[in-house]
Amino acid sequence: MKRFLLVLAALAVAAAAWAQSYPNKPIRVLVPFVPGGNVDITARTVAPALGELLGQPVIVENRPGAAGMVGAQALVASAADGYTLMMGSNSSLAVAPSLYASWPYDPLKGVAPITNLAITPFVLVVKNGLPAKTLDEFLKLAKEKPGQLSMASGGNGSSNQLVGELFQMMTGAKFSHVPYKGTGAALVDLAGGQVDLLFDQASSTVGNVRGGKIRAIAVASSARQPALPDTPTFAEAGLRDFEIDNFTGLVGPAGMPADAVAKVHAAAVKALATPVVRERFASLGVQPVGNTPEQWGAEIRADLARWAKVIKAAGIKAE
Repeated sequence: MKRFLLVLAALAVAAAAWAQSYPNKPIRVLVPFVPGGNVDITARTVAPALGELLGQPVIVENRPGAAGMVGAQALVASAADGYTLMMGSNSSLAVAPSLYASWPYDPLKGVAPITNLAITPFVLVVKNGLPAKTLDEFLKLAKEKPGQLSMASGGNGSSNQLVGELFQMMTGAKFSHVPYKGTGAALVDLAGGQVDLLFDQASSTVGNVRGGKIRAIAVASSARQPALPDTPTFAEAGLRDFEIDNFTGLVGPAGMPADAVAKVHAAAVKALATPVVRERFASLGVQPVGNTPEQWGAEIRADLARWAKVIKAAGIKAE
């Protein structure tokens, strides 16, 4: 008994020492998509401030492939010690788990939610050569040419496609889906006129809209975005109940120590309040969040339920 108590005491001391010393080496943040998209932009905006507050470098590592599955597999294969995190989004936390039977984790049990860092509304953007400048004109054109307008996305089952499918269900429009390996490539071809339209996050479209490379039709938020002041909301343009935000936040592998979750959460909330992060987010039409792990988990659960219904109704299948 005495030896058992000594072992327990030693374990308690070791745990306390770990909690005090974490983190004592660099932290990786996996981005399960290619550079240039909303998830990557959010990660690279927050990482420097997060690293400074934690006292260790926070290294962003892109692990794209298989609709985010490569990055997800890397997360669950890592030690649950707080040194490998992932930048989760609607795609990897609420869409892909409903599409892929072999998805590496249960989004409700297989990850440790830390905080939702930011939300950004979706924007309907079109190529400059499309003869439609308002939502009414766009819908008229789409219904005159059912299935002829090409809708780009970041891949089969991506959040871009899901938002587009929901839009078609609500309006009766019909598009031809063109999946890409990431929204960065989709945006390049949209700007080049190879495809007609894309539903994408404001954070990755604002620069292209301001630069005159593409044109924004409407934004799926409750109010106009400061970063796109001349772009009406869908409600203003005549389509009500089409408010869709993309969330982007930090998760760790299941079993990540509560102390590590608490430390990363506290640092992330402070990072979101820094002028550099706030100004960068504002310029991209991104709204910082910084909620609790419990609130973040509830958001993931609600979004998972919503997109599961859309996937079933649209008959979307994983490739």
